[in-house]
Amino acid sequence: MSRAFPPLRYRQIHLDFHTSEAIPGVGADFDAEAFADRLAAAHVDSVTLFARCHHGWSYYPSDVGPAHPGLARKDLLGEMISACRARDIETPVYITVQWDERLARAHPEWRVMSATNASQHPSADASASRQLTPTWHTLCLAHGGFRDYVLATGQEVARHYGPPGLFFDIVNTFDCVCPTCLANMQAAGLDAEKPEDRAENDKRTLDAFRAHLSDVLWAEFPDMRIFYNAGHIHKRDPERYTSYSHLEIESLPTGGWGWNHFPANARYAVPKGFDTLGQTGKFHTLWGEFGGFKSPESLDYECAQMAALGTKCLIGDQLHPSGAVNADTYASLTPAYARIKALEPWLKGARQLSDVGILSVEHFGTPDGRKGSRSDEGAVQMMLELHLPFDILDSAADFAAYPLLILPDDIPVTPALQAKLDAYLAHGGRILASGHAGLAPEGGFALPLGVEDLGEDVPFDPSYLQAPGLDPRIPESAVVVYAPARGVALSGGTLLGQVIAPYANRSWRAFCSHQHFPEDPAAAPLGPGIVATARTGYIAWPIFDAYKRIGQPIYKHMVASLIDRLLPERRLITDLPSGGRASVTRQEGRTILHLLYGGPQVRGVAVDDLQHGLRHIEVIEDIPRLGPLTASVALEEKPARVVSVPEGAELAWDWQDGRAHVRLDGLHIHRAIAFEAP
Repeated sequence: MSRAFPPLRYRQIHLDFHTSEAIPGVGADFDAEAFADRLAAAHVDSVTLFARCHHGWSYYPSDVGPAHPGLARKDLLGEMISACRARDIETPVYITVQWDERLARAHPEWRVMSATNASQHPSADASASRQLTPTWHTLCLAHGGFRDYVLATGQEVARHYGPPGLFFDIVNTFDCVCPTCLANMQAAGLDAEKPEDRAENDKRTLDAFRAHLSDVLWAEFPDMRIFYNAGHIHKRDPERYTSYSHLEIESLPTGGWGWNHFPANARYAVPKGFDTLGQTGKFHTLWGEFGGFKSPESLDYECAQMAALGTKCLIGDQLHPSGAVNADTYASLTPAYARIKALEPWLKGARQLSDVGILSVEHFGTPDGRKGSRSDEGAVQMMLELHLPFDILDSAADFAAYPLLILPDDIPVTPALQAKLDAYLAHGGRILASGHAGLAPEGGFALPLGVEDLGEDVPFDPSYLQAPGLDPRIPESAVVVYAPARGVALSGGTLLGQVIAPYANRSWRAFCSHQHFPEDPAAAPLGPGIVATARTGYIAWPIFDAYKRIGQPIYKHMVASLIDRLLPERRLITDLPSGGRASVTRQEGRTILHLLYGGPQVRGVAVDDLQHGLRHIEVIEDIPRLGPLTASVALEEKPARVVSVPEGAELAWDWQDGRAHVRLDGLHIHRAIAFEAP
């Protein structure tokens, strides 16, 4: 984004207020002074407030859309803004877009019609009971009247209140085949029967909406931030972000996003140069949970991780319809924001330092889910557990900034990408690829990976790896790999492990024991399984997808063994356990090491969030103190001193071979270590 905007603040609240028309006395107990005092006491410096909610009601005197019928105050939004501004608390404003129940009832012709005739948000018990169930009804942005309504709301709010930003929620693709979308596809020469053409129509519709809305609003309010929320930082078409002032990563780890979604997306957004805001929630589950609370330790860990990865922090809350603020909520988040406030001098302007660039399958390949690619997720999980600082890359990234690139599982190498990767290798770069990654669209490997492609996968799934002597963490005997290996032949590379066949694939005709056939010791190897050259490494299985599915640590050790060859000098080395997290940042005059440990655990296995069905939930209740720990960081010059921040205690350290080595007495949730330049 070339336009400059005021920087986001570090300690934010997103105050949901989706309030049913069935509730009377909305805002009757609201006390503006007590509300703003509560925020200030919890170290909050920005709060996103509601102009219009998913139920379709406004909370201010609007000429565009009606106020909530039970609203007990003329201008709830205005009262909130005035009290917060008096305490220097910023007040961006929330406007719902595609979920607007009042509008869906008033204009049913504007509703999305799914190509699969399936509800976007089925209730878990709807099919069993065949009863009417509550859900949001999605609106389609192909309708001009609907787009005008959203724009008019944004203009009205901006003119009346002068907010620092507008947050437009639920701006996403829904595979729509309403009559307007069908007509648009026909006019554009798109075939509505093809999923890829429907996706293209969705993309064009949203691109046009965002571009027009931003252009009109910025023409009148050039410094106002604008963000369009889709629940994920999409990597397939990053050009969409030209209509955004900044990025916000909605990622409630206990709400269905999981614990690795945020770091994966932060490692993409921040290196692209966006001012970025992390989003979690105070809820045990997800948005809309009244009376649900997350532990203070969890909020502390989550906010510390946001800060460590270069984003600002936001915690989601939902105001009770009465307008009364929940004191317990703000007591639980106060320790987290006290930590962030104290750390801010070591956060402002800090940039991430990374050794590894992961080419995103979501961007380059075929994504397999709404929130990204399982191969991307597996690669991210491995790097987090190996404490290897990394970034997620798209085609616009500067590959030369990374000593090692990883191409996970399914990165097709087009001529344009091949030219970029060839130049990267020619200047000393190194590449690790797996599965089908590295194959040219017309067939054969486009990169010098030390193997020749045989044109198909081996005929066994699962198969086995045998890699004696490769790594002490990998057994000498055969290891089952739950994925089909690519059929390859050695071509100039060094063989490090082989693909071993089972006796047969399991079927009704023949099966063995409870799962699959064992390896066949009499069978010839099916081909190379792990191969290395001086600058490349290759694993024949889609190992990152397999790791995300199965979680077998040996799969991670297979990758780590190649990384040890290709990246012998790492920026960071630590004995933090695999469940810990680490990052390295750089400010002018100092390098900062962040170490974290949270240790989420599965505590529930049948959470029904009414939108995504049943799922498990991993929570952080209490966090043990770890220690002692050691860490060493490669630096350009010997530091003058090493300090634990923000408390300022100097640490004992030593300097050897360009690395500063430090020993810590312990770690509870988060430690930040500053290596101060001379």
